[in-house]
Amino acid sequence: MRFRPHDLGVTVLAAALLCAVPASAAAHPQPEHTDRPGGTTTAEDADPGLGVGKNPDGSISPAGSNDWSCVPTAVHPRPVVLAHGTWGNQNDWDVLAPQLKAEGYCVFSVNYGRDTTSALGALRGVYGTGDIRSSAGELAAFVDRVLGATGAARVDLVGHSQGALMSRQYLRFNGGASKVGQLISLVGTNHGSGSALSAVAERLPPGSAPVFDAGLTSIVGAAAAQQLAGSDFVRSVNAGGDTDPGVDYTVIASTQDDASVPPEATFLAAGPGATVHNVWVQDLCPTDTFKHDTLPQSPTVAYIIEQALDPAFTGNPCPRR
Repeated sequence: MRFRPHDLGVTVLAAALLCAVPASAAAHPQPEHTDRPGGTTTAEDADPGLGVGKNPDGSISPAGSNDWSCVPTAVHPRPVVLAHGTWGNQNDWDVLAPQLKAEGYCVFSVNYGRDTTSALGALRGVYGTGDIRSSAGELAAFVDRVLGATGAARVDLVGHSQGALMSRQYLRFNGGASKVGQLISLVGTNHGSGSALSAVAERLPPGSAPVFDAGLTSIVGAAAAQQLAGSDFVRSVNAGGDTDPGVDYTVIASTQDDASVPPEATFLAAGPGATVHNVWVQDLCPTDTFKHDTLPQSPTVAYIIEQALDPAFTGNPCPRR
């Protein structure tokens, strides 16, 4: 979850931006897929006129990603699909994607959850703000396209923050469990994120919760609100247990995580027919200080992901920087 609700300055800024967003920019959700040949997406609705947003804006795929002619090898038969987090886009994988490609994987990255009805969601290049259920449907369509293009029977998913929670929604409610071999959850908000806003929500006067939820959603987007600990969405995803049969899970946590809190809440418990490997980044590299948003760039995270994808992988889990 890229939204840091303990930072009240962000919320104040978002409220100011909400007042500045032109009405035409906040008309309707506009989901976009990274499913065009050549690995690029259109971004004609990406800038509502505020002149601010993310750079890169997600319109060009990471190097090595979204090669729709890629044929999986016998060594790496499952394509790897990368799902960013809240307020992110596919360029969050600009470091990891080419590394996986160089190891011989077919790599695909998706933009999902583009919804311009919130202040932050209307900014250029900002994805992962729409309802997570809808985003899971987008992921389902994207995975089907990957399977169709590559001829693979299953993919492996790597989800950062909301990307992990959204992937679990896909596995459970969108038929994904039969199409995924492994889910690698990178600081996923799997049980919600405890925060100052969660504490506020618990102390609201009776009957005022819907007003609070609506106000929060209008600023940060539906997905950020859905990831608060104790939300209806989080309870729904976890109601049947943490895992789905037939899927292997690697769950990565960091003591330096400053958004998905407490960090250990990301860990999963294995249910029937599933395996779970919970790992702390600092167990392999005590000096790793990458924060929540930048963990996809961590060499230690790359090592953990590559080992999860291929146990024969060898490398240095804690290179000197």
